[in-house]
Amino acid sequence: MQSVLITGGNSGLGYQCARVIAAAQPQWHVVLASRDRAKTTEAARSLTAETGNANIVAAELDLASQESVRRLAASLKAAPPLSAIVCNAGMQFTDLKFTAEGNELTFAVNHLGHFLLVNLLLSHLSPPARIVVVGSATHDPEQFTGMPKPDYRHAQNAAKPELDVDAGTAGRRAYTTSKLCNMMFAYELSRQLSVRGDNAITVNAFDPGLMPGTGLARDYGSVQKFFWRFALPVLRLLPGVNSTSRSGENLARLVLDPTLEGTSGKYFVGRKAVASSKESYDEAKASELWASSLEMVSLA
Repeated sequence: MQSVLITGGNSGLGYQCARVIAAAQPQWHVVLASRDRAKTTEAARSLTAETGNANIVAAELDLASQESVRRLAASLKAAPPLSAIVCNAGMQFTDLKFTAEGNELTFAVNHLGHFLLVNLLLSHLSPPARIVVVGSATHDPEQFTGMPKPDYRHAQNAAKPELDVDAGTAGRRAYTTSKLCNMMFAYELSRQLSVRGDNAITVNAFDPGLMPGTGLARDYGSVQKFFWRFALPVLRLLPGVNSTSRSGENLARLVLDPTLEGTSGKYFVGRKAVASSKESYDEAKASELWASSLEMVSLA
């Protein structure tokens, strides 16, 4: 039996991705990993009823806690080998918050937690295997997204940003910076696997587009939340604005499509491979991010 791990799989994009995979591969072990164990258990029940796949399970994962990441990784070593890891979970806040370990929360969840999880599970992947990192167009300052431009200087600054930055943009800038980190992580991991000769394990990044109605805006003010939940969905006919269902299908394709076997180090917007930002291809920055992240999560 093969298995797939989807972080943030109990709702939104992750849930829709899991639905497509579970229906297409009823023999696969589908692991939904999220912070809220009760909600994730209910999501697993719902997906089992909808898809007929009896191998959907819930797992507890708090990406802000390195201890929680290590617990999940250890538990999965006793499960069927992994054919895919979908790094989907993400957070966005309006101001800066910090984890118990002292790292900026958005960076810790969106990048550092996934970095640790993937590295701990690399040996449990059963080639050919695929890793997909969910990014965002907000990583690219040349794209008009309405978000502040990312500000990646080095990993230590991303983990412990200056507190005297503009309070109105600090949280959202931390988000765009974390999405740039996602891109650099995906590309650097792809390069390292190629150097090791592990070409049967591929790594790609994915931009789901703007998806109104998701929980990403949970920290917004009341007016912004209303616009995000009720006004933006009306705009789904516009380019770049997607339903979670459509984006979930596109994300699942990166796990399932046989024509993508061997495709690695690419950035997909919807179903199309495109160029990402110039900075995302900076190998020196990616190498520094990798080395610093190893230190932050205490990996050799």
